[in-house]
Amino acid sequence: MTRVAAIDCGTNSIRLLVADADPVSGSFTELDRRMRIVRLGQGVDRTGRLAPEALERTFAACREYAAAIKELGAERIRFVATSASRDAENSAAFVQGVLDILGVEPEVISGDQEAQLSFDGATKELKGSDHLEKPYLVVDIGGGSTEFVVGDDSVRAARSVDIGCVRMTERHLVEDGSVVDPPTPGRIAAIRADIDAALDLAEEAVPLAEAATLVGLAGTVTTVAAIALGLQEYDSEAIHHSRVSFDQVRDITGRLLSSTHEERAAIPAMHPGRVDVITAGALVLLAVMERTGAREVVVSEHDILDGIAWSAA
Repeated sequence: MTRVAAIDCGTNSIRLLVADADPVSGSFTELDRRMRIVRLGQGVDRTGRLAPEALERTFAACREYAAAIKELGAERIRFVATSASRDAENSAAFVQGVLDILGVEPEVISGDQEAQLSFDGATKELKGSDHLEKPYLVVDIGGGSTEFVVGDDSVRAARSVDIGCVRMTERHLVEDGSVVDPPTPGRIAAIRADIDAALDLAEEAVPLAEAATLVGLAGTVTTVAAIALGLQEYDSEAIHHSRVSFDQVRDITGRLLSSTHEERAAIPAMHPGRVDVITAGALVLLAVMERTGAREVVVSEHDILDGIAWSAA
């Protein structure tokens, strides 16, 4: 067994997983898993740069994670950074800050690498399942980008496209620094147009409609699942491997589109950091299900973070 620490720094959140893992036997014991909303991608789509306040929020989380890693005695650390830090002109400041705090240089990975890690993390548990048909389509709806991966026991095709929930919110739902609540039909149509164009791009590389099982990852999907389950608080165990039907996703998306900030914030399982971006994320999920014809999405709490941990081990 090797004690590893995996950190996934995305556009909206930064997450830590410390685990004992044995790649030979497939044994995996989770010791610590936590998440902080830091919105690293704040304004990147508009300015092309990481904002100073976004960097400081991220570094504060890194200092917290460094203490946890030291306390648990992880032997190996792998820090993976995704869409926001790929796009930013000043990504060197981000890299140096992480190196100073954690002693490891963040890997600013490509979209294809991100997709491979997401697939590994999401499907390792599913491979022994005889009630889910292959191939899988793994869809990871992030803050800045969404990854699409088709595979069975290994990846057959992957593509990352720029339709994350933060990017779509900032591009189409923000006016004078505030989110428009509820969004107008014109703004919704603009988001849908961007999503449809991105799905066309994804389909050039990934046969989306050929998959037998749709597996959804990350905060948008798990939050939609929590709403569908009627949870009074966020419960990872209840959400993990739950199934949400197309009709439920369509209905929840419609409710979110007609809601105000206060109404979304009042949803019991809603994380405060997702209140303003969940609507755009739900639109992405709904469009994916419409495009693929999926009647349900299998929700996984295990995703790129778990893939990073396995790769570190």
